[in-house]
Amino acid sequence: MNDPNQNTQSSGLTLEPQQLRDFFISHLNRIYCAKAHLVERLPELADQAQFRDLRYAIIETMEDIDRQIARMDEVFVLLDEKPSIEKHDELIDFLENGFAANYQQVDDLVLRDLSILFYLSLVESIEVASFHILLMAADKMHSKQIKQLLQENFDESKADRSLFTQITAKYIN
Repeated sequence: MNDPNQNTQSSGLTLEPQQLRDFFISHLNRIYCAKAHLVERLPELADQAQFRDLRYAIIETMEDIDRQIARMDEVFVLLDEKPSIEKHDELIDFLENGFAANYQQVDDLVLRDLSILFYLSLVESIEVASFHILLMAADKMHSKQIKQLLQENFDESKADRSLFTQITAKYIN
């Protein structure tokens, strides 16, 4: 009988180039969808944020997202593909549920800001993980341009997540 773990030995798995490309495009579309959703929702969060440092962090993140989307658009052009935000209903539902939770804290402004920070930290963590995996795939696709564009997105997402963590620490301490 074959061992189901046999194909996952330390030598790694071997994907065909088309499989890797399909995986890459599919997941690039997912993160693109998340970014497009945030473009719509972050202005509302900035308006809700009571404290100036959080409001400024959200505005800075909106600017980062605009640059990240532009870079992802470049990646799609390099791959001769078009971004698609279709068929990602489960991701949108997840993001919307987290967004809606911010409205549960209408009476306590500090708790509302903490809810916003929780939501944004969660979203940025997903983005950091996504860009990290896309970077690994881009490395195997041997495209320095794509890898550089994704590295910049990864770095910005990490910086945004760190900023939200620092602001959260101010509120909790």
